[in-house]
Amino acid sequence: MDTMFMFVGVIALICILGFFNEKVTKLTYEIALMLFSTILGILVLAGVLLFQDSDIGTILKQVQGFDIHDFLMHGVLCFMLFAGSCHMSLKDFKEQARQVTVLSLVCTLLGTAFYGLLIYGAGILFKLNLTLPVCLMFGSIIAPTDPIAATGILSKFGLPKKTSFLIQGESLFNDGVGVALFVCFSSMVSASSSSSDEGFFGVMLREILGALVVGVVVTALCFLMFRFCKHAYLKIFISLLAVSLSYALCEVLHFSGAIASVICGILFSELRSRFSEFEEEKHKEIFDSFWETLDVFLNSLLYVMLGLSFISILRMESVLLLSCTAILANLIARVASLSISSLIMGEIPDNFSRMGFITLFTWGGLRGGLSVALAMSTKDMVPEKTYFIILGCTYAVVFFTTVIQGLTMKPVYKRISSQRAKA
Repeated sequence: MDTMFMFVGVIALICILGFFNEKVTKLTYEIALMLFSTILGILVLAGVLLFQDSDIGTILKQVQGFDIHDFLMHGVLCFMLFAGSCHMSLKDFKEQARQVTVLSLVCTLLGTAFYGLLIYGAGILFKLNLTLPVCLMFGSIIAPTDPIAATGILSKFGLPKKTSFLIQGESLFNDGVGVALFVCFSSMVSASSSSSDEGFFGVMLREILGALVVGVVVTALCFLMFRFCKHAYLKIFISLLAVSLSYALCEVLHFSGAIASVICGILFSELRSRFSEFEEEKHKEIFDSFWETLDVFLNSLLYVMLGLSFISILRMESVLLLSCTAILANLIARVASLSISSLIMGEIPDNFSRMGFITLFTWGGLRGGLSVALAMSTKDMVPEKTYFIILGCTYAVVFFTTVIQGLTMKPVYKRISSQRAKA
């Protein structure tokens, strides 16, 4: 499909579905885009099957025009992460550094292990022929919560400040940990000596510490220009340069570009705050408005693409059984990893009980485009049947967490809050 026509089509869907939601259904914007795009994709598939003499497999190959992996990992991910983090306070991060670190690192490690083992057990039960390294790689795809979903959806539910910051902080940093784990386990699956010789902790240290250094150095250099620049739009261009250069260098050096993008955003927020007297109020408004608009636009593109490509789940055998298994395994692994992490993370924010905290963060652990992008990248690593299982189960978890958990997050939070008030 021609790129321009595809882009115009997606923009048209964003406008039409967004307008319909605003006037009729009034759901959370991102959830509505994904839900209605999914329904539209299913209706188109049903219509083609009804009026054409063709099988589902052939049709799916024709309509699968979206490469979400390339769109995210080699396109807009760095800008989305910067937009989500450039308003975060370094002071707030310092206050909750222990909690953010435990959730983004320990909880992700445990979630990967638990999910991988659960899927491995399910594979034995259902005779899926899944090896343990493949299941652990799958765990590294599912375990990290999605920063785009967290900043785009959960931030709109009026959660307490510390809790909201912790959810966003965890999701912004744990995707880098998840990518590092994915690199490690995928090297085992594909038997790539170039990565596996480095060892598990070697990969983790290289990905995280390397990204930290690149993010700090590039941001420091770019902010020198930013501080003394008098042109509002040039300031925006400098911030675009900082985050894209950080991400590109990390790609070349095999560091985590995602973490470098988050570091870049947080440092820009802190440095702008410290040197606010050098920035005109009008320039501040233009800068903040640009990144907010870009964030909403890229989120809209992503959720429509996710919704339209959801029908790829039909390429997986035993769709209903495996989808339910993947969703249940995700919930169990999330509860188990949070239960252990909550014991070592220190103070639980906003006076939540331990059970209330685990429930809130389990139901608030949304997955999104990053998980789908990583799942798509396994195509050349595993047999075709296994690839469709990984991709199909990932879509199932992403849809359930984004739509079902996203739509019910507010009542879940209210129930937990009422129990906290009674206590």
